[in-house]
Amino acid sequence: MLWVKAFHIVFIASWFAGLFYLPRIFVNLAMVAPGSVAERERLVLMARKLLRFTTLLAVPALALGAWLWMGYGIGRGPGNGWMHAKLAVVVLVIGYHHACSVLLRKLADGTSRRSHRWFRWFNEVPVLLLVAAVVLVVVKPF
Repeated sequence: MLWVKAFHIVFIASWFAGLFYLPRIFVNLAMVAPGSVAERERLVLMARKLLRFTTLLAVPALALGAWLWMGYGIGRGPGNGWMHAKLAVVVLVIGYHHACSVLLRKLADGTSRRSHRWFRWFNEVPVLLLVAAVVLVVVKPF
């Protein structure tokens, strides 16, 4: 079980690294001057590659987490309400990941009307989600 837990943590950390950096690319895309086609295309390419890689990291992170939960019974049984809250956070992280793909599509085709300031705030969401998940898993408040 410790190997599964260790690799789960590695893939979660890697997934979140991508979720931390991808919106930073969105900030730069939102700031590209009109007519800077090469810069825009380079940033879109970087964002697409990072999103693809981040998605590949999410799959084993989720699979290993499911293995710990269902295979080893971590968080099951009475007194494990923290796991329900943590699973809600996981759903929010998946939703955030999906929102990144939608935003990238809009940025790539030029239909996004979001400002770089909005993307800077959007970039803070995964930090809050990670803090919530870690506190729930370590502290187990309920």
